[in-house]
Amino acid sequence: MKADYGLRALVDLAAHYPGPAVPCHAIAARQGIPAAFLDQVLLCLRRHRLVTSTRGPHGGHVLARPPASVLLSEALAALQGPTAPMACFTEPESCQGAGRCRLRLVLDRADSAARAVLAATTLADLLGEAVAVPLAAGPAA
Repeated sequence: MKADYGLRALVDLAAHYPGPAVPCHAIAARQGIPAAFLDQVLLCLRRHRLVTSTRGPHGGHVLARPPASVLLSEALAALQGPTAPMACFTEPESCQGAGRCRLRLVLDRADSAARAVLAATTLADLLGEAVAVPLAAGPAA
């Protein structure tokens, strides 16, 4: 949930970049995220320097950099740390079939492909795709 909420918050902030700071409660309401949990997620994003925050009556949150310079791979690493599809990726010695496991080879290729997509996709890309998705979802005329 942390990664899901964090990415939705980042996309929301990207849509308002560079505009005025966006209050947490506004992001929470638009994205359907519990405000208390979103506060924790935004704190994590601030620690990783993806978001800046200001206090006060006009306070809120802003992306620390332009949306075109924030990679999804970077955001996910901040939100959930390094990930691997199975324990044998991080602890190969724990796998009884190490070296001959075909499943691990396929999952390794899938993981590499997913990482490449995330490393090549920015928040700005998501904003562009969000506009194009409804058009592509309809039947061809």
